[in-house]
Amino acid sequence: MHGEHKIPGGKLVVVDVDDEDGALRHVRVAGDFFLEPDEALEAVNRALEGAPADTDAAGLAARIDAALPEGTVMYGLTSQGVAVAVRRALAQAADWTDYDWQVIHEGPEPPALHMALDEVLTAEVAAGRRPPTLRVWEWGAPAVIIGSFQSLRNEVDAEGAARHGVEVVRRISGGGAMFVEPGNTITYSLSVPDALVQGLSFQDSYAYLDDWVLGALGEMGIRAWYQPLNDIATDQGKIAGAAQKRVVGPGGGPGAVLHHVTMAYDIDADKMLEVLRIGREKMSDKGTRSAKKRVDPLRRQTGLAREEVIERMISSFGARYGLSRGKVTDGELARARELARTKFSSAEWTARVP
Repeated sequence: MHGEHKIPGGKLVVVDVDDEDGALRHVRVAGDFFLEPDEALEAVNRALEGAPADTDAAGLAARIDAALPEGTVMYGLTSQGVAVAVRRALAQAADWTDYDWQVIHEGPEPPALHMALDEVLTAEVAAGRRPPTLRVWEWGAPAVIIGSFQSLRNEVDAEGAARHGVEVVRRISGGGAMFVEPGNTITYSLSVPDALVQGLSFQDSYAYLDDWVLGALGEMGIRAWYQPLNDIATDQGKIAGAAQKRVVGPGGGPGAVLHHVTMAYDIDADKMLEVLRIGREKMSDKGTRSAKKRVDPLRRQTGLAREEVIERMISSFGARYGLSRGKVTDGELARARELARTKFSSAEWTARVP
């Protein structure tokens, strides 16, 4: 079995391994990392040889750490990263290039419909009726999108939202509130088979699914990194936040993962503060005293038009993994419109956590 894992901020780790009678055999670790001394690599292989095949990533990493020669130096490599590659091999995880990717980038839609499209398209991927899809959103109206488990009254200033004509919708994924305005935000969704993230922890899957956009930003001159659990940051501040939802496949079979990201291209910080209730505890957690300093827009960092940033992102994804242009089908759109009406526009859903 063969597994690969690109360590966030590091290098690629490749593991070939067999599972013989519930134990790891013939373990071989390779990659473009740096490791000193040379014998440390064989120590890693020996540490994994014979380990129970059901050992989790933390347990495998502990075996590696205990076996490394004193003074071992790893660059672009971690014991946890090797362990994750082993778990992905055993899970027979897929790779990005195993799929024919499709991109959807259509005209503006109402916020509630975007919520519904995420649910419908990801369910279609889970059912095997749609290829893995990158969908870039265009917003038809300003909105606040709250996480699945957030309190409506705690997150949103209802008077401020009404004063600025900002619609409030709740998404199916967890995480925090987002303030978006047409032209000021870049939002995209990845709807992918869960085989792509097999062997990854919940946290590792965020880093894995964000890696391509870090490369795209780098090509635009922005040094960005994944900041656990769900942020993308630069030395100028946070520029994006991600959220995920796991969808079970038909009959409880293999499912899909929805991973969506909102990036701040530009932002009206004063308006945001009038619409969102951002508490002191959240500010202290982010290491800053001002909400205005938490998000640093891409417009200033790139000097590029929003449309150019989006096209460069799409081109970068396509250069890595291949990409064909697609669209939301008539059937998908009809189901999404019905779901937007009955669920995502309803007070019952939006205020399900009052």
